[in-house]
Amino acid sequence: MNPSSPDDLLRFPIGRLQLPTAPLTPAERAPYLQQLAELPAQLAAAVAAAGPRIELPYRPGGWTGRQVIHHLADTHLNLYSRFRLALTEDNPTVRPFDEAAWAELPDVATTPLAVSLSLLESLHARWGGLLQHLDEAQWQRTFYHPRYDTTLRLDQALVQYTWHGRHHLGHLGLLEK
Repeated sequence: MNPSSPDDLLRFPIGRLQLPTAPLTPAERAPYLQQLAELPAQLAAAVAAAGPRIELPYRPGGWTGRQVIHHLADTHLNLYSRFRLALTEDNPTVRPFDEAAWAELPDVATTPLAVSLSLLESLHARWGGLLQHLDEAQWQRTFYHPRYDTTLRLDQALVQYTWHGRHHLGHLGLLEK
């Protein structure tokens, strides 16, 4: 697929993920920590800006804005747990989950968006508090993801997970248009 094709721009409105190979310095981590902290408020603003369009898919074949918000709550709960596992176990294997199947569960259609937005606000406050206190050795701890056959350092996971939030924020932005 052409990286600038219209479908690619809809699927990846902020571009594709690029993970760092070298460990990040505290100064390099700082903007990612800031992005993680700011995401819940940005999501709430995006939901407000989308209005009733939040119930529509952001692209043909894509999730609705509602599914995106609940997906972020589901996923970021898992991601927070992965950090905690990596900090307390040696290179734990994390459990993948079927994100598409979770997006089709009945609570996604019936739970008010404010519930997941509130969950994300609290979760990110707790997660950010944890990350602010990690030392350099802790940032280099790892976990293994079997679906991708990849071992990630926590600093790489921070980059990946902040990208994930901004990626879906970009999807919600498509509903404003």
